[in-house]
Amino acid sequence: MSSNFHSVVLKDDICIGCTNCIRKCPTQAIRVRNGKARITEVKCIDCGECIRKCPEHAKDSVSDSLDNIKPYKYKIALPAPSFYSQFGSENDPGKILAALKAVGFDEIFEVTRAADIYTEYTKKILETSDKRPLLSSSCPVVVRLIRVRFPNLINHILPIESPMEIAATIARKETCKKLGLLPSDIGIFFISPCPSKVTSVKNPIGSKKSSVDGVISFKEIHPFIVRNLELELEPLPYYLSGTGIGWAKAGGETSALGIEDYICVDGIENVINILDNIEDGRLTGIRFAELLSCTNGCVGGVLAIESPFIAKNRIRRLSEKYLSNTPKQDYDLSDDEISLNEEITPIKNNVFGNDVVEAMKKMAECMKINRQLPRLDCGACGSPSCQTMAEDIVLGQTNLDDCMVLFKKKFEEQSKEEQSR
Repeated sequence: MSSNFHSVVLKDDICIGCTNCIRKCPTQAIRVRNGKARITEVKCIDCGECIRKCPEHAKDSVSDSLDNIKPYKYKIALPAPSFYSQFGSENDPGKILAALKAVGFDEIFEVTRAADIYTEYTKKILETSDKRPLLSSSCPVVVRLIRVRFPNLINHILPIESPMEIAATIARKETCKKLGLLPSDIGIFFISPCPSKVTSVKNPIGSKKSSVDGVISFKEIHPFIVRNLELELEPLPYYLSGTGIGWAKAGGETSALGIEDYICVDGIENVINILDNIEDGRLTGIRFAELLSCTNGCVGGVLAIESPFIAKNRIRRLSEKYLSNTPKQDYDLSDDEISLNEEITPIKNNVFGNDVVEAMKKMAECMKINRQLPRLDCGACGSPSCQTMAEDIVLGQTNLDDCMVLFKKKFEEQSKEEQSR
């Protein structure tokens, strides 16, 4: 799959070029040109903030539909821990899982199981690693953000597959062993609150191929689950782990580790600030950092339905109910199947190209242009800041007349000249 794949997409026919998205994009990946928004793919981290903020709903996420499960002989759903929070407190996980299975799946394998496995491997790495702090690899938005903006911190990322990937590996192996099926007979679909999970499946980080066959969003599957919850379905047994369920909210991963010298940061702007501090050596005495793109954690995912605050409270209560439980698991997994086996590389974004001499000339030109700009960072020009506008001018993507402040000043001066004649 192309490394340029992105799950966040723009709808040209709906976009009105309002510039809301360019001000909210945390990596300055969006421009508005000729009245339409455009994404600079190399900078996009698929966080979905533009989806949240677009008043015209001109941003969307690509994911799989339920029809995509049909070609497989055996279909397995991997519900994210946050899935339990989307259907009201009167519906316990067993009932929700039964409703999910009735959509057309043969089996459910909860990602909460893999979350506990991830926790145990993290504990082992913490005992031996001299990296401070280690950074969780569970949020694909944060991993991509580090590759784009903080490449010096790549070696701080935990070299562990995400719980989603671990769950898929286990589910496929166990089903092949139990039913004698070929791996290709089995379709494994993650049920996701997050557009970046689609990207991480299509274009995996730290491995050659994802163990997941597709990603279905909460929004896509929600109405089918609501309909099935009205049926008299026998609740399914579910994995009674308070720590695993707690992963759905911010702080769940670090709470499961049972350590004190950690931080948990949620919300993409807060994550960027803390990564700045880590990179500059201003954060000391911390062994581990749980960094989550969405406010409140995965319950606040862009593709979730429920209010993140209500969802977080439901997860808190459910997690506390089973907090003393961590069921024993015995799966045939090797370290190679848990660990990332491919190098995580930086995503290079050399604005002015790889030719150093030419890039320095363009940088000097950029600085000269930037001194002419008002430095208001209003975004009216279609670039997210005056600095990025200067870069875009050098690259030939816009010109000084697109700056509303300078254009107004120029117009006023011309009017005065005409009146004085």
